[in-house]
Amino acid sequence: MCAKKTEEKTIAVNKKARFNYYVTDSLECGIELKGTEVKSMKAGMFSFSDSYAKIEKEELWLVGFHISLYTFGNIHNHEPDRNRKLLVHRQEIKRLKRKIVEKGLTLIPLRFYLINGLVKVEIGICKGKKIHDKREVIKNRDLKRESEREFKLH
Repeated sequence: MCAKKTEEKTIAVNKKARFNYYVTDSLECGIELKGTEVKSMKAGMFSFSDSYAKIEKEELWLVGFHISLYTFGNIHNHEPDRNRKLLVHRQEIKRLKRKIVEKGLTLIPLRFYLINGLVKVEIGICKGKKIHDKREVIKNRDLKRESEREFKLH
């Protein structure tokens, strides 16, 4: 029997999330999408800069996620700013809920990608960084860039 080859294509990465948060763990989720939402996602017509996930009534929801209207859609086009259900096993939701409640963590989308034509999202279990932590990251990045520049010159 031949094993099915999984093809993964990244659509978008949330670079701000790694800057603003410490990512302690991540989880792959499916997204419940309507017809034209899938086409807009594959075309890269979406924004998730202020989005986050929350647990409500034992279900995981993606809030603040904007998918632009599909240009070739008709009257059956989707609502751009609705909350979208994330598809996760019930045990995973219980585990996430325990972590969020006891440690005060946040669920942030880190990246969106396609696996065999299905849209998936990687949700990060994150803790917010303080301002001085962000300054330290910027300082280290600048020092690294400067040292690489010096190394190239010599």
